[in-house]
This record gives sequence, C-alpha cells and structure tokens, in this order.
Amino acid sequence: QVQLVESGGGLVQAGGSLRLSCATSGRTFSTYAMGWFRQVPGKEREFVSVISANGGSTYYADSVKGRFIISRDNAKNTMDTVYLQMNSLKPEDTAVYYCAAGRRGVSDYEYDYWGQGTQVTVSS
Repeated sequence: QVQLVESGGGLVQAGGSLRLSCATSGRTFSTYAMGWFRQVPGKEREFVSVISANGGSTYYADSVKGRFIISRDNAKNTMDTVYLQMNSLKPEDTAVYYCAAGRRGVSDYEYDYWGQGTQVTVSS
C-alpha cells in the first residue's frame, strides 16, 4: 500500500519555526518530484514548494521564498523522506500542509500520490 505520511505540524508563535516531514512507504519515490501544498478551509489548495527527483532543483511560492526550505533524503537503504523547514512563520502560513509525489509542477493535478495532511497553526 502506497502511503505518504506527514508529521511535524503543530502550534507555534509568529516568528517561530517548524519542520515538517513526509515519510513514504509502499514503493520508491526516488524518481518522483516531491511537493508541498497547503490548504485553508474554504480556499483552494495552494502550492508551497517542490523538489526534483534527485534533489538538485527546488522551487518555492513567492509567499514562502526565503523562509521555507525543502529537502529530501533518497538514501538507498531507507524509504524516501521529504522535509519542509519553515522559518519566520507568519499567521498567514496557518493551513493544513500536504506532501505529494508526481511531476515537478505547481498544480495539484500534476501529482499522483498525496498524504493526509498535517495542521500548522501560527499564532500572532
């Protein structure tokens, strides 16, 4: 069974940091780009960041550029894991964060596999 499981969300004060993780299982995702999206109730899911299959290329939404860092661990003997280091958090970063695997795009339809999401709440 293919799974992407996010963790690391929580409540943090504005200016603080959180590190999200996305653990994969059921198949290797080493040939997939991995992305992070977020969604606020009543709004469409929003692209946050993506990293290429080999980890050599990254791309960020303007709203998080300079504050968030995406990385991945494709070590041979472990399942692929993707991280999102979130610094200088703002209340507007509050959302459910999802990781996804697919092509290297900014639209959610370009991704084939999704996690269940983890809540990030930033208090002012």
